[in-house]
Formats: sequence, structure tokens, C-alpha cells
Amino acid sequence: MRGQSHDMVQLLTPEGERVEHEQFAFTGTVDDLVAYHRDMVLGRRFDVEATALQRHGELGLWPPQIGQEAAQVGAGYAVRDNDMVFPSYREHTLAMILGFPMKQILALFRGSDAGDWEMLDKFRNYQIVIGCQTLNAVGYAMALQFDGMVGNDDAAKNAATLVFHGDGASSQGDVNEAYVFAASYNAPVVFFCQNNQWAISEPIALQSRIPLYQRAWGFGFHGLQVDGNDVLAVKAVTDWAMDRARNGEGPTFIEAFTYRMGAHTTSDDPTKYRGSSEEEMWRGRDPINRLEKHLRSAGAIDDAHLARLEEEADELGAETRAAIKELKDKTMDELFASVYAEPTVELEAQRREYAEYVASFGEDEQ
Repeated sequence: MRGQSHDMVQLLTPEGERVEHEQFAFTGTVDDLVAYHRDMVLGRRFDVEATALQRHGELGLWPPQIGQEAAQVGAGYAVRDNDMVFPSYREHTLAMILGFPMKQILALFRGSDAGDWEMLDKFRNYQIVIGCQTLNAVGYAMALQFDGMVGNDDAAKNAATLVFHGDGASSQGDVNEAYVFAASYNAPVVFFCQNNQWAISEPIALQSRIPLYQRAWGFGFHGLQVDGNDVLAVKAVTDWAMDRARNGEGPTFIEAFTYRMGAHTTSDDPTKYRGSSEEEMWRGRDPINRLEKHLRSAGAIDDAHLARLEEEADELGAETRAAIKELKDKTMDELFASVYAEPTVELEAQRREYAEYVASFGEDEQ
């Protein structure tokens, strides 16, 4: 494995043409691809609406994911019922296809709550601290081993974790420690690195002199690179990696080679550190346009279908804007109550200290 060379896995060219790969193949149907296209379109619309909400002062911050939809949709459809997903803070389309309440994500970036979310049995909290979710994912994966949910003859009983991080996070200490533990314990975890080429303003060339997926070899587990703008290839590769993990064959590192077409967050100005020619080149590899070309050529979609999809996206946009008015701020008592399942002595002391602090201003506790 060490020193081995791999080509980037691609099954659909930027022109929308299907190509073959010697190891990986997309086994889904045309109907599946139509559904993937819909998910990517709706995921992008949600992202655009959230960006606009931030610009109107309704959100404190927003991390756009425009351009990374295929990576998230392809990986998301490889998740099964027993699996657990650990996101970073940019997996909006992934959350949507897993059925996650998107209002909760808006609430987080509005500051209405601290991530006290529902549906955490499938999709864990967003993590703003770079890379810490990888340690959580490996720990959860090791727990799956202890619970006998890995390597069973009955595949339905098996499970794995899928954890997302960016190219910048791959340089963090926490992330590299997670790689060490995953390799040492042969944990059923897939590290899904969305390499969008820029860690805020730092290009990938300053972070690594080799492709990121090759780093996995140094830790002793599989690594491969996939065209992150090709939803077919991402689905095929993630299926393979998750099956390996569930079957007890250990961790895998997937480098989804993609591009952040927008800003790092709405507080960032990418024109300060990258040129328009680079952005234009990557717009020619747009994951939605790529799949749309393929589906049109296959006769699976037409103008009427796209018009209906646009109407559905408009409805989602209206729902997203309306959701802001329904958000309510959590009180401090509610936030204290949601830290642990059972309050601790230390936490209760902090709650009392905060109540006394508020009372010193002659105000009601919030």
C-alpha cells in the first residue's frame, strides 16, 4: 500500500460523459441520478438563501458550500441506518438529504441556540472548532466495535462512522491524532476530506507537498482521491469505503477534490487571495451543471422538469426565509440544562454564579 500510486477516481466528466474506472462503478439508476440532481439544486438554493439572510443581518455568520454539493450528496447516500455522521460546519446539503431539520442549522448561525439539536441519532452537531469532530468520530467508531456492530455476517447489524473535514483541518493536531487512533484500533471510520483548495486564504500547496490522500499511507490505512464534483464517483467510492469499515477492514481516507466557489464564510473576501481566472476554471467543473448535461443527453430531464424543480427551489427559499421568524433564543437556564444529561456539581455552581451575576444588575435571569 505504501508508495502506491492512484489516479483520481472519475466516472462523469465535466462535459457530462460517463467514463469507466477499473475498480469503481456507479450501480444506481437514472432515477437515482435525477434525485441526486434535485438534492444538489435544493442544497445550493438553501445555501444561497442563508447567505442572503446573513447579508440582511438575520444570521451572524454563514459558511457557504457552493460548489461542494456533489461531494456531500454522493457521500450522504452511502450512509445507512446504523451509521453515524460527524460533520464540520459546511455540510448543509448533506444534512438536508439525511432529513435533518434545517431550521436548527439556521438557529446555530443566528445565535438562537448552542447546537441543542434534535435528530442526533444520525447526524451529530456542527463543530466550529476545526477538526475536533474527527476524534469524536473515531471514539464512536471504537464504541461500535465494543458493541459488536462491526464485522458481523449479518451486514444489517454492522455500522461505521463517516466524518467530514476540510483540507485545512488535515494539518490540525486533533485530526492527526484521530488518524493514529483509527489506524491503531482498526476503527470503522471513513475520513471524508473535502479538499476545496483553500483553507481560508491558504492554498493547498502550502499545506502539503503530496496529495492529501497519500498521507493516509503514513498512518497505515487506505487513502484515495475522487473527483469531488462527480456525484457518481463520490457515491461509488464512499460506498466502498463504508462497506470496508462496516466489515471490520478498518479506516479509509477519501480526498474529495473539489472547490469552494464562494467565500470561506460571509466575513471573508476571496478576491483578496485568489484570481477570477481560477474561479472561472472551476465554474466549468460545476457539479450541478455536469450532472444536468448528462441527464439531458440521456433524455431523463428536460426544460419542463427543470422549471418544476425551480418552482420547488423557490418554495424552499420562501420556507427558509420564513423559518427565521420562528426561531426563538434559548434562555441561559435552557442552555445550562442541555449541557449534560444529568447536571454536575461544577455546572450547577456555574449556573448559580451566572444567576448572581445577572442579579447584580437588577435584571431578571435570562
